[in-house]
Amino acid sequence: MPILETSRLILRPFREDDLDLLAELMANPDFMRFSLGPYTREQTQSVLRKFLSWNQAGLPSQFAVIFRRNNKLIGYCGFLHQQVDGRDETEIGYRLHPDYWGRGLATEAARAMRDHAFSDLKLSRVISLIHPDNLPSRRVAEKNGMRPEKETVFRGFPTRVFAITRERWLAEHAAG
Repeated sequence: MPILETSRLILRPFREDDLDLLAELMANPDFMRFSLGPYTREQTQSVLRKFLSWNQAGLPSQFAVIFRRNNKLIGYCGFLHQQVDGRDETEIGYRLHPDYWGRGLATEAARAMRDHAFSDLKLSRVISLIHPDNLPSRRVAEKNGMRPEKETVFRGFPTRVFAITRERWLAEHAAG
């Protein structure tokens, strides 16, 4: 899996030795807002194993988000494999430590993932699943060129599905 870089971030594959920092992040209630709540170290280890297994299988996966200025792991951004209303989907999911909110970093990371999805992986479409009350994530999806597609219930929660196709991404890149 490649290492992606933006002006302020390094997005690299997760490693086994990321467990301590990832467990710290996933134990934070604000970091885990709009999900199932804070995770234990064991739950985090299982998430990390899933990401690592996707990497080893050559599947799109999550990337560790490293803030260049302090070289610190501040969250994750990348791909999740979801089943939404009976359809297999590739989701761009992102989550950052609250100290890094409001700086445009999630948008920066999500755009890098979208571009990687379409230019390198040649995916035909990506989505983001967002709780209706999660306005910051909705803004990230919109800035990432995604449009609201529908509302559904995902894992028991009301969810808005935002999507962008490779064709629309190509057209927007050609235009501008």
